[in-house]
Amino acid sequence: MTDVSAETRDSGRASRKRDRRGNPFSRFFRSLSLFVSQILDELRKVVRPTRSELVNYTIVVIVFVVFMMALVSTLDFGFTKLVLWLFGG
Repeated sequence: MTDVSAETRDSGRASRKRDRRGNPFSRFFRSLSLFVSQILDELRKVVRPTRSELVNYTIVVIVFVVFMMALVSTLDFGFTKLVLWLFGG
């Protein structure tokens, strides 16, 4: 009886070793499915903003972008006038 269980145990080890070294496509799809399941697990942890938070964040981003556009435009205009004054344009 111990021989049968030892044979079963040994054949199980051999099949696992063969499976690890075996078909590269099966390893690829196994790792791909693991990757996708990990992505889905992480997406379940994501906290989505409420509607009011989303509106507030959008307004903050728009105000910041408008401010940066005004700052860069002002600097560009100032540097253009300075270069034209220095080099005579």
